[in-house]
Amino acid sequence: MRDNVDRVLDQWKAERPDIDPAPMGVVGRIARADRLLGLELRDHFADHGLQRWEFDILATLRRSGAPHQLTAGALVETSMVTSGAITNRIDRLASRGLVTRETDPGNRRSVLITLTDEGLRLVDTVVATHVANEERLLAPLTGRERTQLAGLLRKLLVGLGDTPGR
Repeated sequence: MRDNVDRVLDQWKAERPDIDPAPMGVVGRIARADRLLGLELRDHFADHGLQRWEFDILATLRRSGAPHQLTAGALVETSMVTSGAITNRIDRLASRGLVTRETDPGNRRSVLITLTDEGLRLVDTVVATHVANEERLLAPLTGRERTQLAGLLRKLLVGLGDTPGR
């Protein structure tokens, strides 16, 4: 079984036999998988009237547990975007009635973002279909292969510095 990356590797082997392009195969496949999976996820979320980043914020609030509320700073830490970007995103979700924003009574310099009832209903619906969609996307792999792939990707991510709290 061959994929598009094999063609690229064959070309490099022919043109530059002095280098081993094997690392390109791994990184290229991760990049292509990210792109292809990203397109599938984008389409799935669009079917629910969401963009991927909107789902990410709603899901982060949902999995934080009741009262499904985090500070804007905590959302910045989990989303890997700037505080300016998160403010814009929260504004857009608030305008749709999916979250509220209010000054933290315990710290007037902090803003609390809370899922509304509508936001909670939406994310609960979408997360169920999202998991089913991901199950469909991973169907070519057995359960054992999924576990192995997850472990290898975790090892790579930790090696690249992606650890909790970073």
